[in-house]
Amino acid sequence: MNGLNLYGDIFAELNRLQQNFEQVFRPDGARSIRAMPRDTFPVINVGSTPEAIEVLALAPGIDPAALQLTVDKGLLVVAGERKAEQPADDKVAVYAKERYEGAFRRVISLPEDADPAAISATYRDGLLRVKVARRESSKPRQIQIH
Repeated sequence: MNGLNLYGDIFAELNRLQQNFEQVFRPDGARSIRAMPRDTFPVINVGSTPEAIEVLALAPGIDPAALQLTVDKGLLVVAGERKAEQPADDKVAVYAKERYEGAFRRVISLPEDADPAAISATYRDGLLRVKVARRESSKPRQIQIH
């Protein structure tokens, strides 16, 4: 058997499998070579310091007024919508679309010592930064011995 045909057959089969996978898991209406699932936008990093829990959400191209940030029962919810940027010319046919657009919602579970009354948020250059302070009662403290 010719090695070239074997590789050609393998790549053809991989291509067919990828197309089938995209047809099953592609978000509604998305025509993409790699469509980002709705539950992965914006990309989120969660970190912790002794004073606070910090959440960074990478959400470029979003109007800060379109973002909604809520906290309820230990869950921090980042929601909003990224508007579509369609070409103005009707003659342009989009054949690949990798930029996520549409409504999104991410839910982050906060630790028990998070203080829902002490949350601050800023949005700059496509980065949403949320800081949730820890409750004073949960912070380590030095006890003086008399």
